[in-house]
Amino acid sequence: MRLTVFWQRMADHFGEAYAETFARDHVMSELGGRTVHEALDAGWEAKDVWRVVCGTMNVPHEKR
Repeated sequence: MRLTVFWQRMADHFGEAYAETFARDHVMSELGGRTVHEALDAGWEAKDVWRVVCGTMNVPHEKR
């Protein structure tokens, strides 16, 4: 998954403004105690981060 697709899916689910806030502030244990930004900066694949976000935030299956 390209980062552009990842960020579009984040914006589609959370709204453009909140997607950035969520990615910056929400720490998830499934990402090793990291935020989305920290996980991506640490080398996590965007698709894997998206899967964690989907599971943690109950993203509907049609948006996954």
